Amino acid sequence: MMATHSDDSADAPRDGSRYRDTRRVTLTGAAVNSGLAVTQLASGWLLNSQALIADGVHTVSDLVTDAVVLVAAGHAAASPDRNHPYGHGRIETLATVIVGVFLALAGVAIAWGAGSRLLGPEELTGPAPLAIAFAVVTLVAKEGMYQYTHRVARRLGSRMLEANAWHHRTDAISSVIVLLAVAGAVAGWPWLDAAAALVVAGFILHIAGRLVWRSAAELIDTALEPEEVERIHRTILDVPGVKDAHMLRTRRSGDDAVADVHVQVAPMISVSEGHRIADAVHQAVTEDAGAVCDITVHVDPENDEDQAASSRLPLRPELVAGLREAWSGFPELEALEHLSLHYLGGRVHATVTLRLDPGLSGTGLEGRADLLTRQLREHPALKPVLGQVTILYRPCTE
Repeated sequence: MMATHSDDSADAPRDGSRYRDTRRVTLTGAAVNSGLAVTQLASGWLLNSQALIADGVHTVSDLVTDAVVLVAAGHAAASPDRNHPYGHGRIETLATVIVGVFLALAGVAIAWGAGSRLLGPEELTGPAPLAIAFAVVTLVAKEGMYQYTHRVARRLGSRMLEANAWHHRTDAISSVIVLLAVAGAVAGWPWLDAAAALVVAGFILHIAGRLVWRSAAELIDTALEPEEVERIHRTILDVPGVKDAHMLRTRRSGDDAVADVHVQVAPMISVSEGHRIADAVHQAVTEDAGAVCDITVHVDPENDEDQAASSRLPLRPELVAGLREAWSGFPELEALEHLSLHYLGGRVHATVTLRLDPGLSGTGLEGRADLLTRQLREHPALKPVLGQVTILYRPCTE
């Protein structure tokens, strides 16, 4: 049996608040980037600073990534629907990949420009000294946006916002390059711009590669970290009624994680008790095991990794038909009230409940039970699969 649960009413406020916070920080970043892009491009052109112009073009690319983050956050916050029953968390993952790609492109662009300036000294023209002030303003604004976005990303646990925060940090680093380039050019050492740009371009590419790699691992359903998986396993084993847990599988879905597991319970308990234990496992894991928002629980009466499989054993209709054939002509067939089947150890164990015949008692009942059991065991369809047989009698009551 399997049990899964999703409390939309509990998740909706969190998702709504999450989207509002993501939207606010992203729109703030877009507003700052818009102002900076205009300022950088205009001041670079007026003050003859190629570094400011290049940084302005880089800032324009930030506006594109801000738009990607905003659109992705809106879709990721949507509730599960018919076409996306597992939710829309992977949209954030895809957006993180896109942001990482933009980071990589920005790093390549910075490295390309730096190499061109190193190989072409004639391109190292000096800007006006006022360009230093614009470079400082850009640096302060970019670092401020990193700090703000990073705080919100940590509070929400959003990888997508974390990626965008690092984009702001790389922008701040590129602004340091611009500041050094402008100051160096004004002081007579324009080559400092290209040398620093190459170093930071390598750092940008490293960050981009890490973001893309982590998100790609999520898209191919890579498991959680071993420490997290072990924590989930311990949480499951602590649930009363769980004897063991195996086949635990985990994966990420956006900033959340989902899992499925087989739990072993006592083999003779009722279906409803097994389902109740599965519900308890779901509640314990989603409340105590960190980022896991949903887990599917498969209840096993035995460890199906070690024991003989019961998947090839006949189902109830075939077994009932065999019982009726074996007991054909016996009056107990009409007294049959309940047949309980247990699939364990590669065999079917049967518990048969009959109405008590008032004319039989003691030795007579034992003899009839032995006869009925032999009839079942000798039936050709039941003999290869039948395990323990228990016959119970229920007294007739008014």
